[in-house]
Amino acid sequence: QVQLVESGGGLVQAGDSLRLSCAGSVNSLNYYAIAWFRQAPGKEREGVSCIGGSDGNTYYADSVKGRFTISRDNTKNTVWLQMNSLKPEDTAVYYCAAPSGSTYFYCPELTRNEYNYWGHGTQVTVSS
Repeated sequence: QVQLVESGGGLVQAGDSLRLSCAGSVNSLNYYAIAWFRQAPGKEREGVSCIGGSDGNTYYADSVKGRFTISRDNTKNTVWLQMNSLKPEDTAVYYCAAPSGSTYFYCPELTRNEYNYWGHGTQVTVSS
């Protein structure tokens, strides 16, 4: 069982930056693809970014390309999401997630049903 814990959320102004962290409970997290999702009030949970476990390839939603950067440090069992130039529309609860199955080390499509392990989320609020 993979357990994920997010941290780093907060209240910032438009144009500011935040760095979210996703810490895993087991060393084997290093081999998992890890994704970030977000969910704003009244909206569906949407995929933001993913980083592969085996190849380190990165993927981004169009809405965050050029502003957000996903990275990982396997020695620290942690994945980060650096968020720059934040906008009010980035306000949401941010979750990290990992897939299961035989190809857990590759990023599947950034849709909710492709990921089986979830953290509890961290709130990001961007004021205008």
